[in-house]
Amino acid sequence: MKKLLAAVLTAALTVGMLVGCGGSDSGDGGASKSGESSAKTAKVIDVDLTNEEYAFGVDKSQPELLEQVNAFIAKIQEDGTLDEIFDKYFGGGEPTPVESAALDESKDQLVVATNAAFEPFEYMEGENYVGIDMEIAALLAEELGQELVIQNMDFDAVCLSVGQQKCDIAMAGLTVSEDRKEYVTFSESYYQASQRLIVPSDDTTFDDMTDAETIAAALGELDSSVLIGVQQGTTGNSYVEGSDDLGFPGLEATCKTYKNGSLAVQDMLNGNINYVIIDAAPAAAITESINEMQ
Repeated sequence: MKKLLAAVLTAALTVGMLVGCGGSDSGDGGASKSGESSAKTAKVIDVDLTNEEYAFGVDKSQPELLEQVNAFIAKIQEDGTLDEIFDKYFGGGEPTPVESAALDESKDQLVVATNAAFEPFEYMEGENYVGIDMEIAALLAEELGQELVIQNMDFDAVCLSVGQQKCDIAMAGLTVSEDRKEYVTFSESYYQASQRLIVPSDDTTFDDMTDAETIAAALGELDSSVLIGVQQGTTGNSYVEGSDDLGFPGLEATCKTYKNGSLAVQDMLNGNINYVIIDAAPAAAITESINEMQ
């Protein structure tokens, strides 16, 4: 059965790359020939590959801040504020832009570390920050009577900056993990998350697979010639490369990292990689946005 599945997957990938990439041998994974104008789109396979919890990463030297954050999470869960924020991003509501003050050590400020390339949790609209975490950050700063400062950085630097006490709290769609606990103390969870697979819309390899185990088995049959894009430092990165901390055995497929998920999906549609694995909510937001532009 495993040999049959491997053969089917290999055939599907070969056909997908020949059809979608014009049989080009330029670039990793077979990039499209210059001059081809047919627009490709992406789709998300509607199966949760993992089960995770998002939380905020608090500076270990500020236990009082951790208590305040946990009390605030409980408050916005109980009074419906958190659901109202979720509805803005998952129910078609109107997001509220968030401004960041300039860092000034003479002022009483809440300094938040984030990676504003992870829609719908944190992203940019002009000079303003937008997203679930950013709106929570603004309300938290107001609750604490502090001025909000948002520090935008690469995702894999977010927890490190808090661990080095350059920022007070990490708010960046963070999955709770033992490795990250080396740098931060996690708050109570505020969101249940998962990883999902993004494929070109004309790829039917996974269409009939309805559970995580079947998809994981199929992904496990892929060899190193298959390229899977991920956002660097995320759980998707760990899923492909393997993580004892998160219990992921890893894949034989080659992992290609990007600064954000949008770059990965666009590179997939350009024919340079085969698939993308990223958190479910960003996966939906990214594919919708990119497909609208195709």
